[in-house]
Amino acid sequence: MGESKEQILIGRLLQKEEAAWKELFGAYSGNLTYVCSRYISEKEDVHDVLQNSFIKMFHSIESFEYRGEGSLRAWITRITVNESLKHIRQNGDFKSSVEVEDLPDLPDDDEPDFEEIPKDDIMGLIRSLPDGYRTVFNLYVFEQKSHKEIASLLGIAENSSASQFHRAKGLLVQKIKEFKMSKKAQYE
Repeated sequence: MGESKEQILIGRLLQKEEAAWKELFGAYSGNLTYVCSRYISEKEDVHDVLQNSFIKMFHSIESFEYRGEGSLRAWITRITVNESLKHIRQNGDFKSSVEVEDLPDLPDDDEPDFEEIPKDDIMGLIRSLPDGYRTVFNLYVFEQKSHKEIASLLGIAENSSASQFHRAKGLLVQKIKEFKMSKKAQYE
């Protein structure tokens, strides 16, 4: 069994070979832009966070542990998520946007129904959530973090994370209904 393409690339990254880093960027920047823009709405900020993420990868590649196919992707995604969170913490008055908002409580039984909605539109709907909600929603749904983990990542109370998620979900349910209605109206 020879080394996988991924292992060979990692070897070259460890050598700090410029072409290998360009290759990494080329292969993953689309995916990481997508990850990043789930958390951050401004294009310039997404660009900055991505740059910081790649700089971070460059400086910490020695600490990377290969755990089989896909572990490089998982590692760079985790760095990008962490850099996105760092950006949010530094630039938003994040805590207050999280703790204070009092929205009417929404019925709990509704789950966001993403059926028949194009991926880009779903992204747009998630991006349109308020910062706090969007961040908690992303961490819970996409990074599969517990509310306890989210709370410590963001420096908020655990029940605050849970209620943010609950409200983010409710808001999404509403936004999706509106989206589907407006689509339906186009065809009638």
